[in-house]
Amino acid sequence: QVQLVESGGGLVQAGGSLRLSCAASGRTSGTVVTSWFRQAPGKEREFVAAISWSDVWSGGSTQYADSVKGRFTISRDNARNTVYLQMNSLKPDDTAVYYCGQGGARGIPWDHIGLYDYWGQGTQVTVSS
Repeated sequence: QVQLVESGGGLVQAGGSLRLSCAASGRTSGTVVTSWFRQAPGKEREFVAAISWSDVWSGGSTQYADSVKGRFTISRDNARNTVYLQMNSLKPDDTAVYYCGQGGARGIPWDHIGLYDYWGQGTQVTVSS
């Protein structure tokens, strides 16, 4: 069983930065994909970014939604078993609850919710104009 705990959300002005953390506990095997999704009020949960890794290497491929490319960076620290999302040049449209998800790499696109077996509780990000 894997447990994910997000942190780092908050209120920031447009143009500002935040770094979200997703701390994981529990055992994994093989190649794993950890992602960030977000959900704004009245909207569906949408893909933000994802990174692949395993117990022996901390970061492989990454993938980003077009709306965040060049502004957000996903990374992983294996020693801390934590995935980060560095968010720069934030916009009011980035306001949402951000969720961390994790699943084993298999024949499902990384931006598809169905890939992820485990989810965190979410952390609120609010960007004021």
